[in-house]
Amino acid sequence: MISFFERVIDFYRDREYFRLLVRFALPIALQSLITSSLNMVGVIMIGQLGETSIAAVGLANQVWFLLNLLLFGIVSGCAMFVAQLWGKKDIPNIRRVLGLAVKLGLIAALVFWTLATFFPGAVLRLYTEDAAVIELGSQYLYIYGWSYGFYAISTAYSVSLRSTGYVRLPLAVSTAALGLNILIAYPFIFGWETVGLPALGVNGAAIAGLIARVLECLAMLGVVYWDRLNPSAASLRDLLELDFKFMVSVLKPVLPVIANEFLWSMGITTYSAIYAHIGTSAIAAINIVSTIDQLAFVVFLGIGSATAILVGNLIGQGENEKAYRYAGRSLGLNITGAALMGLLVYLFAGNLFQLFKVSPEVIVDARNILTVLALGMSVRSANHVIIIGILRSGGDTRFSLVLDGFVIWLVGVPVTAAGAFLLHLPIHLVYALTLSEEVTKFAAGLVRYFSRKWINDLTNRVTE
Repeated sequence: MISFFERVIDFYRDREYFRLLVRFALPIALQSLITSSLNMVGVIMIGQLGETSIAAVGLANQVWFLLNLLLFGIVSGCAMFVAQLWGKKDIPNIRRVLGLAVKLGLIAALVFWTLATFFPGAVLRLYTEDAAVIELGSQYLYIYGWSYGFYAISTAYSVSLRSTGYVRLPLAVSTAALGLNILIAYPFIFGWETVGLPALGVNGAAIAGLIARVLECLAMLGVVYWDRLNPSAASLRDLLELDFKFMVSVLKPVLPVIANEFLWSMGITTYSAIYAHIGTSAIAAINIVSTIDQLAFVVFLGIGSATAILVGNLIGQGENEKAYRYAGRSLGLNITGAALMGLLVYLFAGNLFQLFKVSPEVIVDARNILTVLALGMSVRSANHVIIIGILRSGGDTRFSLVLDGFVIWLVGVPVTAAGAFLLHLPIHLVYALTLSEEVTKFAAGLVRYFSRKWINDLTNRVTE
């Protein structure tokens, strides 16, 4: 046992790795922390309106959630190229890849804007039959849907900035935008008699969010183009270019990532539909706990995203063995760190429930769900590093598609649906069944990491 621990200590005795990890992970984790904290404040404000409002906003945000994951698939797929191209300092092709990410993101945003604007009720009926929830959620969707295009642009530039080492700029812009969102949300939701602003409730939250997203996009573009030498300062020609040979070269490994995120996000939203059909109190409890989940997960999101940048840069430089070691270190850190975080969540996070004005039934469900969340945090964080930080950064997108996009439908959704509709289990046990997907992914993903088959140099695709 002593020799094992000595090998572990020796494996992590690398100051350069930790210096680079902290350099990239800290701003990303801090941005996620601020985002999650402010989101929690927003949910708490909505929570003062009751569980129907919480459920309505939570289900309406499933549309944004689907768009967000689809955009993440687009930009993280393109980020594989950006990170590796930055390893070779190939700025012209970085800007061309960014232009492609912007175009694809705006197409996705247009589709979801159409759903939110013209068919909000039909969309929400997929999740619930509660007429009050559908009415409130439809109003929220109609307003907030106008932010989707602005968010698509911000996301593309943010990921490009991170992949080229400019991790502080997205942090500053997103923090300012979300801070503004919270600042103006309160008077829009609850009213401000001094200036004659009526209480707009759920609609007020949507208006505040829309304003913040528009200003976030404008600020993001402003800080990028203030310095024309910034690698992400793509020209209008880069943004509008339709070079089909180039697009095919990039899209071939990127399309599996997009398909991956689409399939996975549809699986996650199917989980939400299952929860909502159990009852409005069940989905309200899930939405409350999800804010705690986002807050507790920020460190591991930071490590995963930082690992993707580091590993991608190293593969672009031809240092495959070093990329393999860095990936393994991050995987070990996430597993052990998440186990500790799960314990802290179990012991202390339940104290936040008293901030919500909901029924005792919702609080009981939320506490039980929180226990399951704490137990599953370690395996979920490991899967995040494997899929985002390792497989995608190495260009192994087809295996990632199978692992993340198919397993949720072959394992997670059927098992969870059976627990809800055949066994009629309580909400926390139904939620626990979703971990069947995570365990399956972890086992297969670990084997793939050790095989080294995930290491691929993508830069030759766009530089030949």
